[in-house]
Amino acid sequence: MPDGAAIAYRLWRPGAPRRLLVLLHGVGSNMTRWTEFVGRTSLRNSWDLLRLDLRGHGLSLHRGRIGMAEWCADLAGVLTAEGYGRAVIAGHCLGAGIATEFAVRRPERTAGLVLIEPVFRPALTGGMRRLAQVRPLFIAVAGLARALNALGLHRRRLATLDLEVLDRETRDLMVQRGSAEALARYASPLLDLRTTATAVYLQALIALTGPIPDLQVIRASALALVTPGGSFTDPAVTRRLLERLGDCRVISLAARHWIPTEQPEAMREAIEGWCLAL
Repeated sequence: MPDGAAIAYRLWRPGAPRRLLVLLHGVGSNMTRWTEFVGRTSLRNSWDLLRLDLRGHGLSLHRGRIGMAEWCADLAGVLTAEGYGRAVIAGHCLGAGIATEFAVRRPERTAGLVLIEPVFRPALTGGMRRLAQVRPLFIAVAGLARALNALGLHRRRLATLDLEVLDRETRDLMVQRGSAEALARYASPLLDLRTTATAVYLQALIALTGPIPDLQVIRASALALVTPGGSFTDPAVTRRLLERLGDCRVISLAARHWIPTEQPEAMREAIEGWCLAL
């Protein structure tokens, strides 16, 4: 990137550039969120597939300021570097928020949106709503963490996270012990912090609970995959917000929040059908 940051990504492009689907992960995650999808989807036959580690996550280690502006600029930079003018942008959770932000900031580069369990501030419930209420405190703490990082005070090593493996193990555990216990790993900040730098994690939560862009200005077609009873949001409010999009198909999938983990086949089939109909 122009500021010297390195962004890691993987691109499936067997020949000349074709239509492109970009896959964005959520908080405390990385590009391995999409390994299973990329390996199994029939879109490989007619689409190029790009998944990346958002700045600060996975192999895109960065200890400075991050947020919607930086992530959108990074995505535009990767598209330019690989010769793509436009792309369909898909994202889960935080990734869905980045996708909508990108569509507002770079409408000419957005061919469509796939929003997987988007987390919109007006729809937050429970602990996430309380977190949004103390967001100014998180901003201050994140600033302090970045300052300490600049002085060289940070963890030298973070644990690696392979979500393809974790998802497979989790689905086995769901059969044995039920969804609530099996999915506890995905909702644990302490476990997330084992694999994510503290300043990065705080800034991701700040972005997740921040103001949402004006969805009414988005002209790109959209597919939204939502849950009937989200762990972090009120599904009825989420649906009302999605109505602001001019052209949005909404599909409900039985899950708590982690649709790529809980409903991988239904998610894949929905995305394939929608993309191939564009």
